[in-house]
Amino acid sequence: MPEGGREAVPGAGRGLVPEAAPEAGREPAPEAERGSAPEAGLGSMPGVGHGGVPDVVRVAVEGIVALLGGERRDLVEVGLDLSGVPEFNRRAYEVARAVSPGKTVTYGDIAHRLGMPGSAQAVGQAMGHNPFPIVVPCHRVLAAGGKDGGFSAHGGVQTKRTMLVIEGAIADEPTLF
Repeated sequence: MPEGGREAVPGAGRGLVPEAAPEAGREPAPEAERGSAPEAGLGSMPGVGHGGVPDVVRVAVEGIVALLGGERRDLVEVGLDLSGVPEFNRRAYEVARAVSPGKTVTYGDIAHRLGMPGSAQAVGQAMGHNPFPIVVPCHRVLAAGGKDGGFSAHGGVQTKRTMLVIEGAIADEPTLF
Protein backbone atom coordinates (compact mmCIF):
# COMPACT_ATOMS: atom_id res chain seq x y z
CA MET A 1 0.00 0.00 0.00
CA PRO A 2 1.43 3.41 -0.89
CA GLU A 3 2.50 5.77 1.90
CA GLY A 4 -0.60 7.64 3.04
CA GLY A 5 -2.64 5.03 1.15
CA ARG A 6 -5.97 3.58 2.07
CA GLU A 7 -7.01 0.18 3.24
CA ALA A 8 -10.34 -1.59 3.53
CA VAL A 9 -12.34 -1.48 6.74
CA PRO A 10 -15.96 -2.34 7.46
CA GLY A 11 -18.76 0.03 6.55
CA ALA A 12 -22.18 0.00 8.11
CA GLY A 13 -23.96 -2.20 5.57
CA ARG A 14 -22.26 -0.63 2.51
CA GLY A 15 -19.53 -3.20 2.12
CA LEU A 16 -15.88 -2.65 2.85
CA VAL A 17 -15.00 1.02 2.72
CA PRO A 18 -11.60 2.66 2.30
CA GLU A 19 -10.19 4.35 5.36
CA ALA A 20 -7.00 6.31 5.57
CA ALA A 21 -4.08 4.30 6.86
CA PRO A 22 -1.92 5.86 9.56
CA GLU A 23 0.76 8.14 8.18
CA ALA A 24 4.28 6.80 8.12
CA GLY A 25 5.80 7.02 11.58
CA ARG A 26 2.46 7.79 13.22
CA GLU A 27 0.74 5.29 15.47
CA PRO A 28 -2.95 4.53 14.87
CA ALA A 29 -5.40 6.08 17.31
CA PRO A 30 -5.86 4.12 20.54
CA GLU A 31 -8.91 1.85 20.55
CA ALA A 32 -10.74 4.13 22.99
CA GLU A 33 -10.42 7.06 20.55
CA ARG A 34 -11.60 4.99 17.57
CA GLY A 35 -14.38 3.26 19.46
CA SER A 36 -14.09 -0.47 20.05
CA ALA A 37 -16.91 -2.81 19.05
CA PRO A 38 -18.66 -2.69 22.46
CA GLU A 39 -18.24 1.08 22.81
CA ALA A 40 -19.50 1.71 19.30
CA GLY A 41 -22.47 -0.62 19.84
CA LEU A 42 -21.66 -2.78 16.80
CA GLY A 43 -23.30 -5.86 18.28
CA SER A 44 -26.73 -4.30 17.85
CA MET A 45 -26.18 -2.93 14.31
CA PRO A 46 -27.84 -4.59 11.31
CA GLY A 47 -25.34 -6.70 9.36
CA VAL A 48 -23.19 -7.38 12.41
CA GLY A 49 -22.79 -11.02 13.28
CA HIS A 50 -22.16 -12.76 16.55
CA GLY A 51 -19.16 -11.39 18.41
CA GLY A 52 -19.46 -7.89 16.97
CA VAL A 53 -17.81 -8.73 13.63
CA PRO A 54 -19.65 -7.14 10.70
CA ASP A 55 -20.89 -9.74 8.22
CA VAL A 56 -19.04 -8.06 5.36
CA VAL A 57 -15.76 -8.45 7.25
CA ARG A 58 -16.48 -12.09 8.11
CA VAL A 59 -17.27 -12.85 4.43
CA ALA A 60 -14.12 -11.02 3.28
CA VAL A 61 -11.84 -12.79 5.77
CA GLU A 62 -13.30 -16.23 5.03
CA GLY A 63 -12.92 -15.65 1.29
CA ILE A 64 -9.36 -14.37 1.55
CA VAL A 65 -8.32 -17.28 3.80
CA ALA A 66 -9.85 -19.74 1.32
CA LEU A 67 -8.11 -18.03 -1.60
CA LEU A 68 -4.75 -18.08 0.17
CA GLY A 69 -5.39 -21.76 0.92
CA GLY A 70 -5.54 -22.47 -2.80
CA GLU A 71 -9.31 -22.40 -3.42
CA ARG A 72 -10.43 -20.72 -6.64
CA ARG A 73 -12.27 -17.77 -5.10
CA ASP A 74 -13.01 -14.55 -6.97
CA LEU A 75 -14.34 -12.71 -3.87
CA VAL A 76 -17.15 -11.02 -5.83
CA GLU A 77 -19.42 -11.80 -2.88
CA VAL A 78 -17.51 -9.22 -0.85
CA GLY A 79 -19.35 -5.92 -1.14
CA LEU A 80 -17.31 -2.76 -1.57
CA ASP A 81 -18.25 0.85 -0.95
CA LEU A 82 -16.61 2.68 -3.84
CA SER A 83 -18.36 6.00 -3.23
CA GLY A 84 -15.12 7.87 -2.50
CA VAL A 85 -13.14 6.24 -5.32
CA PRO A 86 -12.60 8.14 -8.60
CA GLU A 87 -14.81 6.98 -11.49
CA PHE A 88 -11.92 5.77 -13.66
CA ASN A 89 -10.50 3.71 -10.79
CA ARG A 90 -13.95 2.22 -10.02
CA ARG A 91 -14.31 1.10 -13.62
CA ALA A 92 -10.78 -0.36 -13.66
CA TYR A 93 -11.44 -2.22 -10.38
CA GLU A 94 -14.68 -3.64 -11.80
CA VAL A 95 -12.76 -5.07 -14.76
CA ALA A 96 -10.02 -6.43 -12.47
CA ARG A 97 -12.63 -8.13 -10.26
CA ALA A 98 -13.86 -10.03 -13.32
CA VAL A 99 -10.43 -11.68 -13.77
CA SER A 100 -10.71 -15.23 -12.44
CA PRO A 101 -8.17 -16.73 -10.05
CA GLY A 102 -5.43 -18.43 -12.04
CA LYS A 103 -5.76 -15.92 -14.88
CA THR A 104 -3.98 -12.65 -15.56
CA VAL A 105 -4.51 -9.60 -17.77
CA THR A 106 -2.29 -6.65 -18.61
CA TYR A 107 -2.82 -3.00 -17.81
CA GLY A 108 -3.33 -2.55 -21.55
CA ASP A 109 -6.02 -5.26 -21.61
CA ILE A 110 -7.97 -3.40 -18.95
CA ALA A 111 -7.52 -0.12 -20.82
CA HIS A 112 -8.98 -1.74 -23.96
CA ARG A 113 -11.90 -3.24 -22.00
CA LEU A 114 -12.62 0.25 -20.67
CA GLY A 115 -12.72 1.51 -24.26
CA MET A 116 -9.65 3.64 -23.60
CA PRO A 117 -6.70 2.11 -25.46
CA GLY A 118 -3.55 3.97 -24.63
CA SER A 119 -4.48 4.45 -20.98
CA ALA A 120 -2.50 1.48 -19.64
CA GLN A 121 -0.40 3.79 -17.47
CA ALA A 122 -3.55 5.29 -15.91
CA VAL A 123 -4.78 1.74 -15.20
CA GLY A 124 -1.45 1.05 -13.49
CA GLN A 125 -1.88 4.16 -11.36
CA ALA A 126 -5.42 3.07 -10.43
CA MET A 127 -4.16 -0.38 -9.40
CA GLY A 128 -1.41 1.28 -7.36
CA HIS A 129 -4.08 3.17 -5.41
CA ASN A 130 -6.30 0.11 -4.89
CA PRO A 131 -7.79 0.42 -1.38
CA PHE A 132 -9.05 -3.19 -1.47
CA PRO A 133 -6.01 -5.43 -2.20
CA ILE A 134 -6.87 -9.09 -2.86
CA VAL A 135 -10.63 -8.30 -3.00
CA VAL A 136 -9.88 -6.15 -6.06
CA PRO A 137 -7.23 -8.51 -7.42
CA CYS A 138 -4.69 -6.03 -8.76
CA HIS A 139 -2.10 -8.79 -8.34
CA ARG A 140 -3.67 -10.42 -11.44
CA VAL A 141 -2.82 -7.37 -13.54
CA LEU A 142 0.57 -7.48 -15.23
CA ALA A 143 2.68 -5.17 -17.34
CA ALA A 144 3.05 -5.69 -21.09
CA GLY A 145 4.71 -8.95 -22.06
CA GLY A 146 3.61 -10.62 -18.83
CA LYS A 147 6.15 -8.74 -16.72
CA ASP A 148 5.31 -8.27 -13.04
CA GLY A 149 4.91 -4.52 -13.14
CA GLY A 150 4.58 -2.89 -9.75
CA PHE A 151 2.69 -3.86 -6.64
CA SER A 152 2.01 -1.39 -3.87
CA ALA A 153 0.83 -3.80 -1.16
CA HIS A 154 3.13 -4.98 1.61
CA GLY A 155 5.94 -7.10 0.20
CA GLY A 156 5.82 -5.51 -3.25
CA VAL A 157 6.31 -7.58 -6.37
CA GLN A 158 7.31 -10.68 -4.35
CA THR A 159 3.86 -10.68 -2.72
CA LYS A 160 2.27 -10.31 -6.17
CA ARG A 161 4.25 -13.29 -7.49
CA THR A 162 3.40 -15.36 -4.40
CA MET A 163 -0.32 -14.64 -4.87
CA LEU A 164 -0.10 -15.66 -8.54
CA VAL A 165 1.69 -18.91 -7.60
CA ILE A 166 -0.99 -19.72 -4.99
CA GLU A 167 -3.69 -19.10 -7.59
CA GLY A 168 -1.88 -21.20 -10.22
CA ALA A 169 -1.42 -18.30 -12.65
CA ILE A 170 2.35 -18.76 -12.75
CA ALA A 171 4.62 -21.70 -11.97
CA ASP A 172 6.60 -21.76 -8.76
CA GLU A 173 9.91 -22.11 -10.53
CA PRO A 174 13.28 -21.43 -8.98
CA THR A 175 15.20 -18.67 -10.71
CA LEU A 176 18.91 -18.06 -10.99
CA PHE A 177 18.60 -14.45 -9.88
